[in-house]
Amino acid sequence: MDAVYQSLADRVQSKWAEKKALGQRRLIIALAGPPGSGKTTVAKHVVDLVSQSPSGPSIAAISADGFHLSLAHLGSLPNAMEALARRGAPWTFDAAAAAELVRRLRDSAGRSSVSAPTFDHAVKDPVDGGVIVDPETEVCIFEGNYLLSDQEPWQGIADAVDDRWLVQVDPALARRRVATRHLKAGIENTMADALKRAENNDKVNGEYVMRHSSGRYDILVESIEANV
Repeated sequence: MDAVYQSLADRVQSKWAEKKALGQRRLIIALAGPPGSGKTTVAKHVVDLVSQSPSGPSIAAISADGFHLSLAHLGSLPNAMEALARRGAPWTFDAAAAAELVRRLRDSAGRSSVSAPTFDHAVKDPVDGGVIVDPETEVCIFEGNYLLSDQEPWQGIADAVDDRWLVQVDPALARRRVATRHLKAGIENTMADALKRAENNDKVNGEYVMRHSSGRYDILVESIEANV
């Protein structure tokens, strides 16, 4: 994957040079893909490579995980049992707030800081204001499952960003990655239960991602075993 990361980092620098020449103050990239596709890993490696470049722009990554609805919120819904079991489905996020973040990132460039929520895996809930984007940050990579979805209220994000990356992954590889993550995070207590959750929830969500992101990306990134 090293060559892929470098290619994406080069793309960031090229896109930023184009936008800066036109007077734009910030480049915003939406990075989407199924659960277990390695989106966070891709974003981290690209940010590291761009940051290490002497001529690279200032860059930050933001995860859409911070827009998960809280456990308390999900538990208060009429379909609470389903909502908790299906946490991670598109309707278990505050998608309108995620779309609003993109607008704020655009409007605040060079003018003011922007705060965004993060996700605390220890308590399994979002944390308001967990990340602050400095006004001088020139590139933001916003990564999350549904950022290129053609369904409201996610739909407007793809049109509001400057570059759209979609990560695709073999479903069996994604299933193993996600199950391992569930077990490590304490979401499930056994690998059997973790695999079951990955099959019944995360796989369904991943199929949704690819179906509703079809044709809405600028580049397609292939995630392979090296991402684990």
